[in-house]
Amino acid sequence: MYKLAKIKNAWKLWGSALVMAVAPMALANPLNTNSGASSEINYTAQEVEDMLAKADFYRLQENSARVVTEVQVYKNGELDSMDKYHVYTRPQRKSLVVFKGAGEEGTKMLMLQDNYWMLMPRSRRPIRITPMQKLLGGASVGDVATLTWSEDYQGAYAGQEMLQDRLVNRLNLSVKTKGASYQRINLWVDSKDYFPVKAELYLKSGKLAKIAHFISGQREGRQVVAEMLLQDTINTGTETRVIYESAQAHNLPEKYYNPAYLSRQSTAEL
Repeated sequence: MYKLAKIKNAWKLWGSALVMAVAPMALANPLNTNSGASSEINYTAQEVEDMLAKADFYRLQENSARVVTEVQVYKNGELDSMDKYHVYTRPQRKSLVVFKGAGEEGTKMLMLQDNYWMLMPRSRRPIRITPMQKLLGGASVGDVATLTWSEDYQGAYAGQEMLQDRLVNRLNLSVKTKGASYQRINLWVDSKDYFPVKAELYLKSGKLAKIAHFISGQREGRQVVAEMLLQDTINTGTETRVIYESAQAHNLPEKYYNPAYLSRQSTAEL
């Protein structure tokens, strides 16, 4: 029970709607959508797969990278907490999240495909956790560590509609891996360049957990997702702003993706 409480405290720093709650909050003004999606245009399965890959590219441009992320949690429009994370990613669905926030520094979350471990400061024993536990909190570790849709989901084209004064393609994503953060996702991408605009994130129970909005920015002359706003639909009044401060190619040695090794090593330099 003590270890579970420690895990919940670690998640709490994500806690509020992963990724972007702009104060006072742009999410207070819901995006306008057309009630009916057009189905005049059809895309092949390969074309939908390409759309997802392009949408992913706006979020992460490198196969192996280090992403510095700040998470701001708002409750009822007021800033409640602010934390920072360093996220390391590798191909084949490998991620390491290093907690840098005050009071949680030294905590680590390791994701190896469908397997997850929490590593607490001053403990040499990795704690195995479930896919649901990694979703605790509004801006969960699962939200921050998992930056691709194309690897975890199978997409299907569901028509076009107007969203935020732009024509978008709606894609219905169904899970294809056991460790995916959400059971299904409704994703809207720009019909021209496939930039992600909005996503509805559903739990295995079928309940809508969060609504994500993606904010465009520039990094090294390229358009990227600079921020993500998460509106928590279960814990109403909680919104989160996730700011991707930097994303650079970084090949973290493979040994850091071993829970036994990681539990014995300081990650202060990461």
